[in-house]
Amino acid sequence: MADVMQFDLVSPERSLASLQASAVQIPATEGDMTVMPNHAPTITTLRPGIVKVESPDGAAEYLVTGGFAEISQAGVSVLAEKALPVAEAKKADLDELVAKARGQYEAAVANDNLVDEFAKLLADMEALGTHMSIGG
Repeated sequence: MADVMQFDLVSPERSLASLQASAVQIPATEGDMTVMPNHAPTITTLRPGIVKVESPDGAAEYLVTGGFAEISQAGVSVLAEKALPVAEAKKADLDELVAKARGQYEAAVANDNLVDEFAKLLADMEALGTHMSIGG
């Protein structure tokens, strides 16, 4: 049984990580998931949250706004809508994400279209601030 697996995280802007990991926690739409080597194959969507990676070199955390994760016995690939290392995140970044989610929610309310979906998105974005300590 392998002790590590491949972890890859990419966003449209850049590749953020490609490394060996012992465990990866992802914010799946249906709830947080911890992926370890030899995990059952799964594909899941992501909600806004934090991807936590444990590797032989230490721990890393990445903020994601959504996307998909493909999980196999050999590893996990995260395709994020937008992502950045938590260590690089600034309050302005989070404020921008919340403002965008609020605008989408308000547009949905005005058009009576997918209001519940955008209300959940806004709540998830606002909750990120309570889970992170981000400096200005």
